[in-house]
Amino acid sequence: MPYSHEHLEIQKTLKRFIEAEINPHVDEWEAAEIFPAHDVFKKLGNLGLLGLTKPEAFGGAGLDYSYAMAMAEALGHIDCGGIPMAIGVQTDMCTPALARFGSDELRQQFLAPAIAGDMVGCIGVSEPGAGSDVAAIKSHARKDGDDYVITGQKMWITNSLQADWMCMLVNTSDGAPHKNKSLVMVPMDSPGIEKAKKIRKIGMHSSDTGLIHFDEVRVPQRYRIGAEGQGFIYQMMQFQEERLWAAASCLQSLTNCIQWTVEWAQERKLFGSTLADQQWVQFKLAEMKTELESLRALTYRACALYVAGEDVTELASMAKLKAGRLNRIIPDGCLQFWGGMGFTLENKVSRMYRDGRLGSIGGGADEVMLGILSKMMGIAKKPPRA
Repeated sequence: MPYSHEHLEIQKTLKRFIEAEINPHVDEWEAAEIFPAHDVFKKLGNLGLLGLTKPEAFGGAGLDYSYAMAMAEALGHIDCGGIPMAIGVQTDMCTPALARFGSDELRQQFLAPAIAGDMVGCIGVSEPGAGSDVAAIKSHARKDGDDYVITGQKMWITNSLQADWMCMLVNTSDGAPHKNKSLVMVPMDSPGIEKAKKIRKIGMHSSDTGLIHFDEVRVPQRYRIGAEGQGFIYQMMQFQEERLWAAASCLQSLTNCIQWTVEWAQERKLFGSTLADQQWVQFKLAEMKTELESLRALTYRACALYVAGEDVTELASMAKLKAGRLNRIIPDGCLQFWGGMGFTLENKVSRMYRDGRLGSIGGGADEVMLGILSKMMGIAKKPPRA
């Protein structure tokens, strides 16, 4: 999947924006454990970068998914993981189902402002008792006239403390767990919503993450995305894009991690030579780069097939699994070569070490990816569906 001139121009535009508008403030935003999402998103919206793959009728560019991959990769130039993740939630996690299955009314009300950067969105799937096991969510919506009345909790929700709306997965009937769920657009200023807790994390500090309570929250039934009971299927489709995004988003950042360490090793004096003169260091860095390029090839192949209209659940799961692993292995290995400097908060490699750990948990844990792959390979039984 070679990038065209247009792909590369998008990446250049984004890199210039990052260098001017984001990286000079990253340390401040990391310390504050939040970044000004509305301000940053509005500037990205003005550049046309929040709707590359979204319909032109609602302000998007109408491009294929390879452009989303190019953008995700370029976000790796940001000197932390939290801000790229927040942007990715807006572009590739809370909006795909809305763009694909939402009514024109919903898309005008929620998607168009998200593309313009006038609204911040979040995706509400995980709960205190249901993370990777999406079918186990307990939040429910009962019908009352033309409305849904929603009660429940959502946890680990990126952007939720600043979000204007949530694309919320909720049980809308008492049927089988794969057929009783719907995606519903919920304005975050609705009565009955409590932003109960800001969750502090070991990494991704500049990304606001919340525990949200819903107590008899009333929204019109017309805020449902697509058909009732199809929410689980729609969310699984969103996960394909989320997992491709997760893989693409770490390619540049891990490349940077290796390159920073090469430069450090070439300067660091050790036993009368440099750290880079040690064959173990050379071989380990070469092995890291080889693993990274393998992930790049897998991710690009999956994206090319997805653009061609194929189901890439298997390849996207593989790429997500491999990305999560390399987000742990590469920063950890590089940090070792930085020695004491790698154990300081100010070091960019140590920040990657903290931020990257989420990659094997969020968006479906490694074990979930392995379970999906085992079933698709025919070596694990699929549970019967009601």
